[in-house]
Amino acid sequence: MRCISLIGSLVQPVVFGLAILALTAFVSAAPAEAVYTVQRGDTLWSVARKNGISVARLAERNGLTRNYHIYAGQRLIIPANASPRARRTSPALALPSSVQRAIDKANVRPGRWKHIEIHHSGTDCGTLSGIDRYHREERHMQNGMGYHFLIGNGNGMTDGKIGIGSRWSRQLDGGHLLSQSQNKISLGICLVGNFDKHRPTTKQLQCLTSLVQALLLRCKLSSEAVRTHQQINVVHTRCPGRHFPTRSFLASLKSKR
Repeated sequence: MRCISLIGSLVQPVVFGLAILALTAFVSAAPAEAVYTVQRGDTLWSVARKNGISVARLAERNGLTRNYHIYAGQRLIIPANASPRARRTSPALALPSSVQRAIDKANVRPGRWKHIEIHHSGTDCGTLSGIDRYHREERHMQNGMGYHFLIGNGNGMTDGKIGIGSRWSRQLDGGHLLSQSQNKISLGICLVGNFDKHRPTTKQLQCLTSLVQALLLRCKLSSEAVRTHQQINVVHTRCPGRHFPTRSFLASLKSKR
């Protein structure tokens, strides 16, 4: 009996010690936050992409609440779960600096935009100038192309190239929806292609993801603000086509916030 008691008294400290060791191992294995020093030419977007996290999360961790402006020499805390592997598997691509500058420089008034709508051109090829001319001459749109952005598919424009319409640069109402009240608060992004016949290219979807995320950040919108033309138009339309991956695309935006 005394032997059993003695064993019990010895086992308890051992178990306790093992528990402490396990807890210590767990704590030491927990990933630590890193610090990044902003370089000239960096944007919050580019730093977030380099570290495999959303811009919104990086901004929140660093208390950036107004325009998310950063400057060379600034030290940013990179959240613990950021990883280079996340960068490699991310479906988005870094925006070209010219596109990011155009987004940053636009005079976006608070509350100006409420929605972002996704369209397809319904044509196999297209260019910024071609669609602008068609909308002016055939649809009699005084401000030209009704979309704020156009993404090429390799036919007429480089695959994945983002064209910036004057409606974004000048912060004009869209001309991409039937309802004028919706056009006043809705940004339009068009992908060149007929997605009733085929899927968008991989680069189109990658660049669309990057563009939408940048616009959500710039306009201070949540991922719920993004819709397809079909989902919001007052009259039924199949746009952006039956082969556009609506469900997975919208879900991917929510997973990055």
